[in-house]
Amino acid sequence: MAESERKLEYEVMNPWAYSDPVPQRGITARLDGLEGKKIGLFCNGKRAGELTLNAVERELKALAPTLTTSWYVSTELNVPEALTKAKEKFAAWVGSMDAVVLSVAD
Repeated sequence: MAESERKLEYEVMNPWAYSDPVPQRGITARLDGLEGKKIGLFCNGKRAGELTLNAVERELKALAPTLTTSWYVSTELNVPEALTKAKEKFAAWVGSMDAVVLSVAD
């Protein structure tokens, strides 16, 4: 059989993973303003995280002098804080904030 007469077959594979979907929820509503709010600054501990959040903190306080900030630094690199031994402490911190700014800063 000549090569041009050969029947070729290909298996096509789907690149998407099959998994149980996480229920979707809407984006949290925006704050009605920043004055008097408590804003959490979450640093994942990477090299530029603190520098980035320091700049964000300065800008926020310039916009709304009465807002307060609270910092939280990740306890384990590259592990979601909700999956660490500090998950209860983290959940309590998040729950006490009006909003949180996260800096990945790789």
